[in-house]
Amino acid sequence: MTDRVRNAACRCGQIRVACVGEPIRVSVCHCRECKARSGSAFAAQVRFPAEQVRIDGGAEAKMWQYTGDSGNIADFFFCGTCGSGVWYRARPYHDAYAIPLGNFEPGHSFVPDYSVYEGRQEPWVSITGEAIEHYD
Repeated sequence: MTDRVRNAACRCGQIRVACVGEPIRVSVCHCRECKARSGSAFAAQVRFPAEQVRIDGGAEAKMWQYTGDSGNIADFFFCGTCGSGVWYRARPYHDAYAIPLGNFEPGHSFVPDYSVYEGRQEPWVSITGEAIEHYD
């Protein structure tokens, strides 16, 4: 594992996330919930093991729980000041933090390796790359 640190933050910068090493996965999701969460045609997130994530800051992180169609529960954390989504944990992978890719500082070098719910993908979206796994 590399000791590289990549930093992310909410929009106002009061909650900061430092991620050490390499992520478990960099994914793109086209499900309705992720579209709504991101406010876009899909969501891109970077998942790190909990032990590689440090969260600091002056603002309180608020939590909202969501139960998906699968019955799995996800805990979404957002900044109590600016409202930005900062991370989420979804069961059964509750020991990992998924951080929106757009929250990371420039130069993060993340490239998606996984695209899911492509059957719900907007017709004008194309996720391309040689090493990306594609799933409906």
